[in-house]
Amino acid sequence: MEDGHREWKVRGGAVPVALLAALVFHSCDSGHFVQRSALTMPLHELGHAVTAWGSGFAAIPSLWKTLIPEQRGVVVPVILAVSLGWLLWRGWTTGRTWLAAIALGLGFGQLIGTAMISVTAAQVAITFGGDAGAMILGTGLMLSFFVGPDSRLRAGGLRYGLLGIGAAALVDTLSTWWTARTDRDVIPFGEIEGVGLSDPSKLDEWYGWTASQIVHRYVAVGGCCVAVLAAVWAWSTWRARQRALAA
Repeated sequence: MEDGHREWKVRGGAVPVALLAALVFHSCDSGHFVQRSALTMPLHELGHAVTAWGSGFAAIPSLWKTLIPEQRGVVVPVILAVSLGWLLWRGWTTGRTWLAAIALGLGFGQLIGTAMISVTAAQVAITFGGDAGAMILGTGLMLSFFVGPDSRLRAGGLRYGLLGIGAAALVDTLSTWWTARTDRDVIPFGEIEGVGLSDPSKLDEWYGWTASQIVHRYVAVGGCCVAVLAAVWAWSTWRARQRALAA
């Protein structure tokens, strides 16, 4: 049985501690290198891939590059639609309305991504989806910390590992773009050896985004992630404390 008196304190302290630890690692060169290479970059590439899948493109993420064809396919949208349908059914039949709501939201996003936007617009979204996806996925990993006592994520402390990975990705990515508000030299323009143009360079040179637009749009995504994280953290901690007081 869950120790409610301990759980609300754990929930209240875990997220701030994880974010603080991520900031400390980010502040030193060696820590930042490990943070970026081992934790942020996989989520960055997965962000590209997830955006591609939601836009009807096949995608194979690797550590430093995501392979994406130039045109949409049929297999990936069908697989994704079936998977979301199963997720919706699973959430509905088990009484987990939040899971069904997520499936519906993702399904609506897939409909827009595959049927309502052009190939060019999808390619812009996929490019932007690297750092944006890293922040969103990182936030999602952090939110998984607040699962219930029966979740498998609670077994063996797995949720602590996911919390640390998510915090590293969110802090590392958002810190870059937050700093870029006043120091445009930190924007990673240029070409990456063996990969090609960086994402900001593609958005600038291929799609006509200005540096200001790139920075403000990434900061907007990061700000939304922080707002959602703060709201869920506060609500979840409060609920856990209320349950502890009622026990």
